[in-house]
Amino acid sequence: MRVMAIVKRIANQFRRDKRTLALMFIAPLILITLINYLFDGDTVKPKIGVEGVSSSMVTQLKDTDMSVKQYGSAGDAKGTIKSDGLDAFVKQDGADVTLTFENSDPGISKQIQMKLQAALMAEQKDAMKQLGMSMQEASAKIQQSLAAIAKQYAAQTGQQLDIPTVNLKLPEQQQLSIDTAYIYGDADTTFFDTIGPIFIGFFVFFFVFLIAGISFLRERTTGTLERLMATPIKRWELETGYLLGFGIFALAQSIIVALYSIHVLDMVQMGSIWYVLLITLMLAMVALTLGILLSTFANNEFQIVQFIPIVIVPQVLFCGIFPLEGMADWLQWIAHIMPLYYGADALTSIMVKGEGFSGFATDFYILVGFALVFMILNIFALKKYRKI
Repeated sequence: MRVMAIVKRIANQFRRDKRTLALMFIAPLILITLINYLFDGDTVKPKIGVEGVSSSMVTQLKDTDMSVKQYGSAGDAKGTIKSDGLDAFVKQDGADVTLTFENSDPGISKQIQMKLQAALMAEQKDAMKQLGMSMQEASAKIQQSLAAIAKQYAAQTGQQLDIPTVNLKLPEQQQLSIDTAYIYGDADTTFFDTIGPIFIGFFVFFFVFLIAGISFLRERTTGTLERLMATPIKRWELETGYLLGFGIFALAQSIIVALYSIHVLDMVQMGSIWYVLLITLMLAMVALTLGILLSTFANNEFQIVQFIPIVIVPQVLFCGIFPLEGMADWLQWIAHIMPLYYGADALTSIMVKGEGFSGFATDFYILVGFALVFMILNIFALKKYRKI
């Protein structure tokens, strides 16, 4: 009976906690549905530009599930890749082939390289086969001509001519010379090198969100917030104070994570370290304001943790670790309302592509917008704690 009493108490506790029930039964369905659509999307086709390549070669490349764009004279291959959003550019001049990769995703670069080499070898093999057939036909025609001449000579002189056997030989197969260049990174660049910046942004965002939410919750549960709200202090002053107070530690965390990742783990760092710190700090401020905002809807630390599957996990799915191009349009739209998507894009632009402020300015301003929106919502949310 005592055991059943405990079971009944726990069941009643869960039955009254609608948020916990939703986390257990609804949140997994939402997340598994997102993951299902995420991995059920179309395969991303590598996009390549070609110049001086035969039409049969273009057909072979298209048959390997690549999107091919032909150019008459593209000029600078690297500039064409950047302006037209290509993954690679192939320029062929006889046996000389120049292959330039964008290389922000080494997996796509290696995929293109393997498919291109196979297509070039198949193209050369077909060309030699056709040449061999042509030379056999030419040998047969020469042999027939010599036989006709010998027959005519014998009819006129009564003497037989010895006809040599004609067998034209193929020239030695010309070896292709492939020169490879990379816009970002090099041949040793790995997949982790390109997603490392995303993880820097994610860990800064996640831990600041968690710590800010729990810390602000303690301010409420211990009565500190209520006592502060009983003073003449304005809500925006209180909000700003909390942001600056927490922000000092968020800044320290951002500096430590960024410097450790770059100088200890030797992550790729092509741009300015100051820009990296700027974006990680902005991500921390967004996480800080969001954590404080959501803490107003929680009554204990466990309920703060309950927000992680709803707030954090979807951002991981849509921040760029998985390619977005193959997703449905509505899934791509979801990605564009995630703060971590813009932070990850900015960090990738800085660390992998080495771009200046203009290259990630849009991402930066959007992050500032997220922080301001959450801050304004926090000011309104504080109103319910002012008793007088």
